Amino acid sequence: MKIFNTMTRQKEEFVPIEEGKVKMYACGPTVYNYIHIGNARPVCVFDTLRRYLEFRGYEVKFVQNFTDIDDKIIKKANEEGVDSKEIAERYIAEYRKDTEGLGIRPANIHPKATETIEEIEKLIESLEDKGYAYHIGGDVYFRTRKFNEYGKLSHQPLEDLESGARISVSEQKEDPLDFTLWKAAKPGEPFWPSRWGNGRPGWHSECTAMIHKHLGEVIDIHCGGQDLIFPHHENEIAQSECCTGKPYAHYWMHNGYINVDNKKMSKSLGNFFTVREVAEKYGYEPIKYMMLSAHYRSPINYNTEIIEQCKSALERLYNCQENLDFAIKNARSEPTEGEDALDEMLAKRKEQFITAMDDDLNTADGMAAIFDLVRDINIFISQPRSLAALNKAAELFNALTDVMGLLYNRKSDNLDAEIEALIEQRQQARKDKNFALADQIRDDLKARGITLLDTPQGVKWKQD
Repeated sequence: MKIFNTMTRQKEEFVPIEEGKVKMYACGPTVYNYIHIGNARPVCVFDTLRRYLEFRGYEVKFVQNFTDIDDKIIKKANEEGVDSKEIAERYIAEYRKDTEGLGIRPANIHPKATETIEEIEKLIESLEDKGYAYHIGGDVYFRTRKFNEYGKLSHQPLEDLESGARISVSEQKEDPLDFTLWKAAKPGEPFWPSRWGNGRPGWHSECTAMIHKHLGEVIDIHCGGQDLIFPHHENEIAQSECCTGKPYAHYWMHNGYINVDNKKMSKSLGNFFTVREVAEKYGYEPIKYMMLSAHYRSPINYNTEIIEQCKSALERLYNCQENLDFAIKNARSEPTEGEDALDEMLAKRKEQFITAMDDDLNTADGMAAIFDLVRDINIFISQPRSLAALNKAAELFNALTDVMGLLYNRKSDNLDAEIEALIEQRQQARKDKNFALADQIRDDLKARGITLLDTPQGVKWKQD
């Protein structure tokens, strides 16, 4: 597998630190509001990366944090007259609801900043003891110029960074480029005692401390949105490598932005949408599909036409799944003519999928491979087939769609059983020439959005 490494700006062969195992970290949300569709992209993309690595046989330890103490959280809490913890826990719960709706698997560990204070303090203390950090009053800053490689991830020369640096009135830094590691507590703010006085961690220090605590000093893959390259990830690298003297992460992966109607999404333009708002209108799964329909490093354009196309594409996948389920229920016990070519077809589509995904997680081409498989399966099951052959086809179809984290809204078994019983009752009524009852059952099912279809394998049903 090859990964485009932001650090080197080229595709590199993925070689994990420890054979067969992957240590992976993704920056999570600051929990002060509902996540927007831009936030959802890294969540969907890197969930797929994790799934694909596991599909390829790796044991993945995936960590994604919650920033549960921050200026925005404190501001929201003050506006509502509640504790900042109440705000953070509320929106962690809302985040979990949205990610569950998107079919995202929880990370192995979801650490919180407020639960990592001890490790954050130790990190900052180590940097200060080594001369990379200094405190003025209760604030602690990192000496950026002391790290000679600063800017290596964003590929920005120090002089360019310097020209854009500013010191606010409230700061007394040695250098405009220095960034905050620890903030002195202001009246009414949450705080933790430290050797610098009461305060709270800066944003950048929490991720580094969490990685060291849960994954170790060096990890395989660090990922997040493109907007985090500078300064957040740049600052993480500086902190960690000055503290440990070791490379922080071997591979850096960053997803592209989402535009709305070909314009950058922003509240000021009125084109800002939360995942919840879009899901209430179109459902969660089309959002997930949209995130994977383009290469993760490319920008995505969101509009109503595109999300409708995603709904239609998902319907094709669900139809294939339902056709397979029906064929399996009506399968033959012995092989039928033409089944000998199945293994070759399945191997071809699996290889097509792996080739796409091995090329820097190319989900767009991976999805194309799945739809080629759908076409081949639909042709294959157009006539009765053996159970063994159908199970092989279903196994690959399910495996590939599971890598994408799709098709998690299957009809419930209870509904299946109920509909099947009514269809059987209708079939018996037709045999008994009780056409009035047969028509009544058909009409009742139609009113419930169930369409009956006559096929060579028997009657099947479809939910509209």
